[in-house]
Amino acid sequence: MKPRLILLASKNIKNRGIRSWLTMIGIFIGIAALVSLITMGQGLQTAITGQFSTIDPDKLIITNVDTGFGPPGSTAVEKLDDDDKELLESINGVDVVVQRLVRVVSFEFNDKTEFSFVANIPQEKDAIDVVYDALNIELEEGRLLDQNDRRKVILGNDYTSDDFGKEIRLGKTVTIQGEDFEVIGFLKKAGTFILNGAIIMPDKDLRDILNIDDEYDILIVQVKDAKEVDDVKSTIERKFRKDRDLDLGEEDFSVQTPQQGIQTINTVLLSIQFVIIGIALISLLVGGIGITNTMYTSVLERRKEIGIMKSIGAKNSDIITIFLAESALLGLVGGIVGIIIGLGLAYGAAAGISGALGGLEFVITPNTSLLIFAGAFSVLVGTLSGVFPAIQASKLNPVEALRS
Repeated sequence: MKPRLILLASKNIKNRGIRSWLTMIGIFIGIAALVSLITMGQGLQTAITGQFSTIDPDKLIITNVDTGFGPPGSTAVEKLDDDDKELLESINGVDVVVQRLVRVVSFEFNDKTEFSFVANIPQEKDAIDVVYDALNIELEEGRLLDQNDRRKVILGNDYTSDDFGKEIRLGKTVTIQGEDFEVIGFLKKAGTFILNGAIIMPDKDLRDILNIDDEYDILIVQVKDAKEVDDVKSTIERKFRKDRDLDLGEEDFSVQTPQQGIQTINTVLLSIQFVIIGIALISLLVGGIGITNTMYTSVLERRKEIGIMKSIGAKNSDIITIFLAESALLGLVGGIVGIIIGLGLAYGAAAGISGALGGLEFVITPNTSLLIFAGAFSVLVGTLSGVFPAIQASKLNPVEALRS
């Protein structure tokens, strides 16, 4: 492609001024959406994977099948029970079985009431250690619950705000499900909104205020040897199917490792990214149509100019080159601006999310391959959008073009 023709094309775009920028809006939006959302998706995937990596690989999570959205096991119609717990404890390779409850309760302070998630702390010392280790709990202030505590609670970091019109301090009394409890600690801000807004209380107290007997939402299994996790998992599944008289594939329970949780989340995030790419491509298609429309209009407006160029010796290929160069430059500039806007949106959103969820390390790392692809694709869209207008311009008869 001759440099003088490219220079002429760039001058033509510059001369059209605001019309050129309006033509590129579709490209701006498409590329910005593509870059920002995929970059954020990759950052979110890294952040969530990092959260799961804090969970030891020697633990298994057992729940019955859920029927809705919420913490694991909280929406299961049939709850786990003492028989399930005893069955797990009888399996070779199982060290400790920890029972968990996650429910919703009313929380009242300073005459204001809201509903919050509450989780139990088991009564056995070894089980308590497993829970604190699995949740990676860190205190902002105060102390953790132990097996001797009654009518005491730890509150998530959200309760350190003054949403109740008055600050909740250590030693203050709060009312949960109509019963009074003393606040003995506050958690550091975590990467999950559930933990930030949660209440943690002794198991016996939670069962008393909710009138719960022989049922559990989750059973956490501490495996003796992390290398045997898969074998223990298979044994648990086999014995649960036998105990419940279920065939393979008919399971009404779930046995998951932290790694499976990560895989599930990655699958969901990948599906979301495919949807995002589809939306961005539609926007780029609209941008390409805008470029095509502008180039067709340019052909009509510049018939006399095309006639003059042909009359002084310009070839059809030269005319095609000029118009293709113009459309490609529109795509290139639109792509560059879109990339800048997209990265800016990604960094801004990441900063906002990290500020709202202090425990989540949401770091944006520009993906060079993605940026190169986005820029190249925008140039491709621009070039293809100018093909038919360029061909139409090259076919103009110079005499007829000069008469127009």
